[in-house]
Amino acid sequence: MAIHSRLSELDEASMSDAQHEVLSEILSGPRGNLDGPFLAWIHSPQLANHAQRLGAFCRYATGLELRLSELAILVTAVWWKSQAEWQIHAPIAEKAGLSSQTIEALHLEQTPDFIKADEQLIYRFTRALYETRRVDDVLYAEAVAMFGESVVVELVGVLGYYALVAMTLNTFAVRRDSETALPFAEPTPTA
Repeated sequence: MAIHSRLSELDEASMSDAQHEVLSEILSGPRGNLDGPFLAWIHSPQLANHAQRLGAFCRYATGLELRLSELAILVTAVWWKSQAEWQIHAPIAEKAGLSSQTIEALHLEQTPDFIKADEQLIYRFTRALYETRRVDDVLYAEAVAMFGESVVVELVGVLGYYALVAMTLNTFAVRRDSETALPFAEPTPTA
């Protein structure tokens, strides 16, 4: 599916050596495409290089099950109203085992009726961090008890990384070329 944005289009002939290097690394890695924020980040190859490595870890190598990291990503997409982030990750989340009811509730900005305690905890942790910019002692202790300290650190990394992704996608109006309506209403421009 094609991706487009408000950025100037890059063609391989006009790309710098640094851009070619990072493009090659991205295309040969687990993603295999220049999807999502990479379309923007490739304009700054040093940022792209560091961000794609962090992203590969956050997406493919944390101690979180894919179902749980995708839940955290979807909560982030809703928080930031990130069109492409939702378009890319909602199908991945469902394939990873997140129920369609949970995904729809998130999309409607409703608290899902979680059956699994780990999903409910990821949701509560993520919402608390975004809403209050803190995680209280009780919630922190619950998360460490369920996932372990290193996975809680990784969860915060996933949230920070995907907030960066959402800001990038929103700033540069990155969209999937799709016949369906955008997942979120676009805000009215401010003066």
